[in-house]
Amino acid sequence: MGLSQLASRALLRSARLAASKPQSSFRRAIVTTPELRNAEAAAAEAKPEPDIPKRTPVAGARVHFPNPEDAIEVFVDGYPVKIPKGMTVLQACAIAGVDIPRFCYHDRLSIAGNCRMCLVEVEKSPKPVASCAMPALPGMKIKTDTPIAKKAREGVMEFLLMNHPLDCPICDQGGECDLQDQSMAFGSDRGRFTDTKRSVVDKNLGPLVKTVMTRCIQCTRCVRFATEIAGVQDLGMLGRGSGEEIGTYVEKLMTSELSGNVIDICPVGALTSKPFAFKARNWELKGTESIDVTDAVGSNIRIDSRGPEVMRIVPRLNEDINEEWISDKTRFCYDGLKRQRLNDPMIRGEDGRFKTVSWRDALAVVAEVIHQVKPNEIVGVAGKLSDAESMIALKDFLNKMGSNNIWCEGNGPQPNADLRSGYIMNSSISGLEKADAFLLVGTQPRVEAAMVNARIRKTVRATNAKVGYVGPAADFNYDHEHLGTGPDTLTELAEGRHPFCSTLSNAKNPVIIVGAGIFGRNDKEAVFSVVDTIAKNIKAVRPDWNGLNVLLHNAAQAAALDLGLIAESENNIESAKFVYLMGADDENLEKLPNDAFVVYQGHHGDQGVYRANVILPASAFSEKEGTYANTEGCAQTTIPAVPTVGDARDDWKIIRALAEVAGVRLPYNNLSAIRSRIRTVAPNLLSVDEREPATFSTTSLRPEAKAKLDKAPFAVAVQNFYMTDAITRASKIMAQCSALLKK
Repeated sequence: MGLSQLASRALLRSARLAASKPQSSFRRAIVTTPELRNAEAAAAEAKPEPDIPKRTPVAGARVHFPNPEDAIEVFVDGYPVKIPKGMTVLQACAIAGVDIPRFCYHDRLSIAGNCRMCLVEVEKSPKPVASCAMPALPGMKIKTDTPIAKKAREGVMEFLLMNHPLDCPICDQGGECDLQDQSMAFGSDRGRFTDTKRSVVDKNLGPLVKTVMTRCIQCTRCVRFATEIAGVQDLGMLGRGSGEEIGTYVEKLMTSELSGNVIDICPVGALTSKPFAFKARNWELKGTESIDVTDAVGSNIRIDSRGPEVMRIVPRLNEDINEEWISDKTRFCYDGLKRQRLNDPMIRGEDGRFKTVSWRDALAVVAEVIHQVKPNEIVGVAGKLSDAESMIALKDFLNKMGSNNIWCEGNGPQPNADLRSGYIMNSSISGLEKADAFLLVGTQPRVEAAMVNARIRKTVRATNAKVGYVGPAADFNYDHEHLGTGPDTLTELAEGRHPFCSTLSNAKNPVIIVGAGIFGRNDKEAVFSVVDTIAKNIKAVRPDWNGLNVLLHNAAQAAALDLGLIAESENNIESAKFVYLMGADDENLEKLPNDAFVVYQGHHGDQGVYRANVILPASAFSEKEGTYANTEGCAQTTIPAVPTVGDARDDWKIIRALAEVAGVRLPYNNLSAIRSRIRTVAPNLLSVDEREPATFSTTSLRPEAKAKLDKAPFAVAVQNFYMTDAITRASKIMAQCSALLKK
C-alpha cells in the first residue's frame, strides 16, 4: 500500500469523526463575569472554607473560653484553631493535635523555657522560637514540621545527650523515659561530641527518692515542683555552665509529704523510686486502676503488679480529687501488703497460742458463741479500711442477731449522721479553688489529707486567700494566721469579737473546714453548733455556695455514716460479751471485760489480733472489689490487682458465710445483690465516680446543742503521718520514713 492511500484513509477517518460530533461542541460559550465589573461586591461574598479534616487534640485536651470575645485564631501547619487569648504556642499546637516535644514544660508548673526542645518555626520570625514560653498571637502561622524546626530539635537533642551517660540498660526509667522516646523521634542518628562526659555527685534525698544526678538534664521540674506544689525550699540549681547541677543548698533530706511526685515528673532517670530500684521493668507489670484507702481523699491510683506481688503504686489523673499527684504514704505503703499478713483462720487455744483451723471449724465456733450471749452484749466495729459492701453485711448480720451496737473507727461515740452535709466536704475538693478565705478548725490538712492541703496551697498561691487556723501549733506550707488553740477562739469568732472576723465577712466564698478529730470530743455538738453560727454570720452557706466542710480521716468513715453505722449508746465496749472487729485495729479495748469473746476479721496481724479469740483472714483493698466514699462524698471502687493471700476471703463473703452457719441467712450471694441492698439504704454509694451533693444544710436544721463548750484545746488527730493503719504500720518503707520524722 502506497503513502497516498494511507493519507487518504486518514483524511476519511478524521472526516467521519468530525461528522459524528455535535456541532455545538465547536461553539465558544460566552460567560459574563460580574466580579470583574464590581470587585467590591465580589470581595464581600464569603469564600467557601476549604474542607480540612478535623484533628484530635493531644491527650484529649479541651479548650475553655472564659470570655468568647477573647478567642483568637492561629494556624498550626495550615490548620486553623481557635484558642483563648493568653495561651502559648505549645498549647495551641496541642489543641490542633500536634504533639510538641518538651522536657522542662509541665502543665501544672511555671514556665521555665530552659530545655529548648520545643522549638518551632513561626512565620516572620528570624529564628525558631520556644513554643512553651511564646504567647500565641492572632493570625500567627506556626510550622512544626519544617526542616528548620527539625534541625533545631536535632541540635538541642545532641547537646542534651552530650553529657548524658549510657545508662539505659541499668536505668529504672528505661521503657518509660522521655529522653529515650524523644531522642528516637526527634534526635539525629549520630553525635559529634567526643570529649569526656562530666559526672555529678549523687544527693541523698531520703529513703524514698533515689538520685543519679549524672543523668540530670537541668530541666528544673523537680525544683519548681518542690517550691510551688510541695511548698518546701529543699531543691535548687547550683553552679553555672558545665558545673551546673540540681541539689540541696545544705546537706539535708527532702521533708515534704509529696516528695515522691518528683519521680513522676522527672523526664529522665535522675530521680527514681528507691524502693522500686532494680525490681522490675515497666513492660513486665500489669497495671490495674484503683483508688487509695490510706486516707479519706480517695486518690486515684494505678497498682502495678507482677504475678501475686504489688510492685509499685503510681498516680492516675483525676482533676476533681488528686489531679496527678499522690502522697508519699499512698505511693510507698505497698510493701506493707506482703508483710504480717493473715493467711489462715486461727483459734486461740487454752495455752494462749493460736492454732490453724479450717473455715468450717472457725465459723462454727463463732456461731456457737454468738448464740450464747444476749443481743445487747453483741458489738461490731468496722475498721478504717472497710468497704461499703462489708459494712452493710456486718450491719445486717448483727441486726438479725438482735444488736444495733455497730460503728466505724474514727466516727466517735454517737456522731450526728442525720444530714450528709454534717460529715462531708460540701464545697468539694476541687471547689476549694474558688474560696478566698479559709477557717481551719481542729484540723491539720497537711498530715490528715495531703491532697486537700495541696489544693488549699494552690488556692493561696493563686488568689492570696487568707487562712485562719484554730488548733494546736502545726507546720503549714502556706501563709496562715494562728488564731487560737481551743473552743474559746470559736466563741470569739461567733460573737464577732475576733480580728479575723472581718476577713471572713468580706470574703466572697468563705470556707470552714472542721477536722474529724472533733468527733471524739464530748462537746462535739456544742463545737458544731458554734461553727454553724460562724457559718451563718459570714454567709458561708448559700444556694450557690456551701463552704461548711468536714475533713474526714479514714476511707471508711463517709460510707459508714451513709449506711447508718451508729452505736446505740456510748458504753458499749464496757458491757460487751461478744465483739466483732472487722479490720478495727485502733479501737480502745482497755475497758473490755476479760471474759468477752473477740473475733478479729482482717488482713494484717496488727493491734486487734492481740486480744482476739478467733482470727478470720480477709483480703486487702488491692485484692478485692469494693466501694468507698471519700471525704467529699464521691463513691469510687477498688478493683482486684493481685490474688488473695493464703486462704483469705473477701470481708462480705466471710460475714455471709458466718450468717449461714449461725442460722440467719442474708439475702445476697454476689456483689450485684449486695449493692441492691445498699441502694435501699444509701443509693448515693452506687453513683460511682460521681459526687452527689448534700440536699440540706446543717446550719438551718441542726438541733440546738444542750452541752456546753469544753475549754480543753483541740488535740492533734494524726500523730504520725506515715503510720495510720494496718497496712502502713506493716510497711518497712513507712517505718524508715517514720524514724527520720522523729529525729
